[in-house]
Amino acid sequence: MRATARFAELVARPDADIPLDEAALLIAYHARPGLDLGEELALLDDLAASCRPPTFDGIVRHLFSELGFRGNSDDYQNPDNSYLDQVLRRRVGIPISLSVLTMEVGRRLGVPFDGVGMPGHFLVRLRADPEGFLDPFGGGRRLDRAGCRAIFESLGGTGWNDAYLAPVGPRAILNRMLLNLQGLFLPGDLRSAAWVLELRLTIPGLTVPDRLGLARALGSLGRFGAAAAELETVAGGLPDDEAAPLRAEARSLRARSN
Repeated sequence: MRATARFAELVARPDADIPLDEAALLIAYHARPGLDLGEELALLDDLAASCRPPTFDGIVRHLFSELGFRGNSDDYQNPDNSYLDQVLRRRVGIPISLSVLTMEVGRRLGVPFDGVGMPGHFLVRLRADPEGFLDPFGGGRRLDRAGCRAIFESLGGTGWNDAYLAPVGPRAILNRMLLNLQGLFLPGDLRSAAWVLELRLTIPGLTVPDRLGLARALGSLGRFGAAAAELETVAGGLPDDEAAPLRAEARSLRARSN
């Protein structure tokens, strides 16, 4: 499987057409190249099929009471918490991976959830009730806006803005999952950090400074060809006076790969 190319293909689609489950599993595939995506998707199907009744209350009870999915407070920095296949098996994760699980079970049951990218703590909300928030990391506890703000402030957040509770789409969710892994892998695990950076670079909508930063980080990890290619791509969209230094930087990187 050309996993990176497949991920790039998925994230290039309109947000509404991105299969979040498959794309999240492709992230996990980069950590475990033997992963059978079909088998993992079937596990999600089975998880949803065993939920009775197929309602908001039923999903919350099934996932968080009957099956015991919860936040991994004891080993929060473990990368396995970010991989959907491991969340399925270990039944622990971080806020965003548990939210993805909840969203994908809900989608299969016709109970759609939206991701809520609140700074510091990812949540979901029921699409049919924009005031119905859920904290998968907290064992499926239900929250109103005041409860969401209380979590934000308990984590040291200041300057609350109701816009923090706006829904975010799959592309933003996947980028945030990768950004979390990037923070875990750098500066220690350079091999893993490289594939994370490469996946982030496939996501449309990154700013030029972000793309340049990721390209240079790849170069620092010895991925000279990939870094040079991205610098050249960025240069292609800039005026000549801004593009020339980037092209020179790219040539220097390519020389190092010979």
